Amino acid sequence: MILDNFQQKIRQEAQLWRDEGIISSSQYQQLADRYQFNNLESASRERSSGMVIAIGGILLVLGITTFIAANWLEWSRDVKFILIMSLFLSTTIVGFFTWREPALRKAEGKKLDRNKRLLGEALLFLGALILGANILLMAQVFNIGGSMTELFLAWGFGVLVMAYGLSLTSLGILAIVLIQIGYWMGLGDWWYTSNDLTWARLAVRHMPLVSWLLFVPLAYFCRSRVIFGLAVFSFASSLQFNLNPLQLLTYSNIAPWVASFAFALPPALLWSYDDLLYPTINYRLFKPLARTLALVCFGAAFYILSFRWQWQFPDGGYLPPTTNTNILRTLPIIDVGILSGLAVLQWSNQQRYKNNSFRKEKVFTTALIIGFIATTAIVLFWHQSVGRIGELGIFVFNVLLATLSWALIQEGIKLNDRRSFWGGMLLFTLQIISRVLEYDTDLLFRALVFATCGTSLISAGLWFERRKPSSSGSSGKEKK
Repeated sequence: MILDNFQQKIRQEAQLWRDEGIISSSQYQQLADRYQFNNLESASRERSSGMVIAIGGILLVLGITTFIAANWLEWSRDVKFILIMSLFLSTTIVGFFTWREPALRKAEGKKLDRNKRLLGEALLFLGALILGANILLMAQVFNIGGSMTELFLAWGFGVLVMAYGLSLTSLGILAIVLIQIGYWMGLGDWWYTSNDLTWARLAVRHMPLVSWLLFVPLAYFCRSRVIFGLAVFSFASSLQFNLNPLQLLTYSNIAPWVASFAFALPPALLWSYDDLLYPTINYRLFKPLARTLALVCFGAAFYILSFRWQWQFPDGGYLPPTTNTNILRTLPIIDVGILSGLAVLQWSNQQRYKNNSFRKEKVFTTALIIGFIATTAIVLFWHQSVGRIGELGIFVFNVLLATLSWALIQEGIKLNDRRSFWGGMLLFTLQIISRVLEYDTDLLFRALVFATCGTSLISAGLWFERRKPSSSGSSGKEKK
């Protein structure tokens, strides 16, 4: 769509230039051949046809669904089963061949029909949605008991198989979303109900490992940064909620390794992540994104642990709301052990790619990251197993948060990177405002702090934006 709009604008401008005599007819023809002006009408016609087909298909599906709903109670179980499976199979098969046909035409050297490929993907996506309805209706027809957690997890894993088979980003995103819905629904069952193990509860308890082992490879199949980001979010969030480190940190002294691994493992795993660990991958597609997400994990952990209330609760020996603490000591250790081993493998593998040109800046950055990880793990372990260090813990994580903000600002200034600069500025400003609001300060002082932070942000932003073109201009003069 964006390409078509660009071509239309170029054609309009080229026609205007030709009419005004700025370019000749031969030059206009060269532009027409380069930007394929003749294909604009056919592309518009295909787009209109695809839109009509899509709207008609939606109405057709709604009509079929309404007809089935109107006669559902009157049909026998066999008729219901045949109708459910027929609707799913027909939608999926038609969608697959419609989606696959343009690729075959392109392989034969023919023109690629993008709209037909989009229509096929839409039908496959619709088939994935129908799969969930099939699971639910078949459970009702055959009187199969189950919870909503099992429904969403089974639905999500089914769509995940489709996403792997077709390498479609839309199906991959849908699969992760459905599995996450099932996880959040089943999380309460882990803490508050009986310990009877089912496949759904095992999936919920091992969601960090499931997320990393199933979702990250899918990102390579689909070559999608969105799927990789969702996989990291699923892994990091499920690790925190499964281990529940904040509750153990403030109320209890059991399992002192929990809080250390919960906060130190995600950034350690992400910062050392390298695409080349996969034997069939010879390019670094997600390594920069993984390191950016590692910094996000550091920022979130340091910010949460910089608050006073995380450290100053009395040691009352309170246990989390689970019927058996052995679950906390055994099942999470499987995920933590495997993922920690993977992190160690990744860090050791980094030495293989270091050469003589490894710069001092990289050495300093690596040392800083290792310092962040080690300090986080040691301080939390000491607080939980040796002795309470409330005031010291607050001070340490405020220093770590300020150091991370300073490092991001310096990196942004050195590389002229807006994201790093503004990330550091906003993180530092958030830290100051949070400390002012957390402690009992005068309203006049708060007003002064807010005004100072606002003025500083405006001044720093204007200085940074003015600095960028001048530095590029000066570098251009030096090259000359």
